[in-house]
Amino acid sequence: MARIVIIGGHGKVALLAARKLARAGHDVTSVFRNPGHAAEVAATGAMPRAGDVESMDVDALEEMLRGHDIVIWSAGAGGGNPQRTSAVDRDAAIRSIDASQAAGAGRYIMVSYLGAGLDHGIAPDDPFFPYAEAKAAADEHLRATDLDWTILMPGMLTNEPSRRCVQFGRGATGTTSRELVADVIEAVVAADVDKVTHTDLPFTDGDVPITTALAGLREG
Repeated sequence: MARIVIIGGHGKVALLAARKLARAGHDVTSVFRNPGHAAEVAATGAMPRAGDVESMDVDALEEMLRGHDIVIWSAGAGGGNPQRTSAVDRDAAIRSIDASQAAGAGRYIMVSYLGAGLDHGIAPDDPFFPYAEAKAAADEHLRATDLDWTILMPGMLTNEPSRRCVQFGRGATGTTSRELVADVIEAVVAADVDKVTHTDLPFTDGDVPITTALAGLREG
């Protein structure tokens, strides 16, 4: 079983993922900004750890991440403030990637979004533009590392229950259940690393069981 740290541990996806990973027998630590959320995080079975990654430098993040095998980034500024979006979704994410390498964490799973990339196509006057730019920069930084990275790219998120079935590919359309994102995180953690490392995984709710879809990656 893996030693996993989830950054952004009080988010909706992270709470679902922590519960699933802990039930699967993994040693999970969830990091969150507000100490008042400790009890809710602990209820998932994860070890709660308060920490403001927006203000932590690489050394502080390295100390926090040391001893973990897998880092999962599920944090976000939540939109509405371009400066904070850049500070969290770009700068803090990049520092956490650098800290993961320094701490010896072999794997890094980034929760991004469907359509993310340097060629995201969002107009500068669109309110989504700062987030698209921040995610593009963080994802690109991760791709340039020697970590065993996987970038998850779900579609527009919903609170619908997961059917544990996906449609993979940049041509995927529709929405993605938050619980499905958590299921994909759990499945990626359990998957053959060679199947999912150095891989972008765009996906939405679909008809193919997650394990079948992952097993089909890189066949042939």
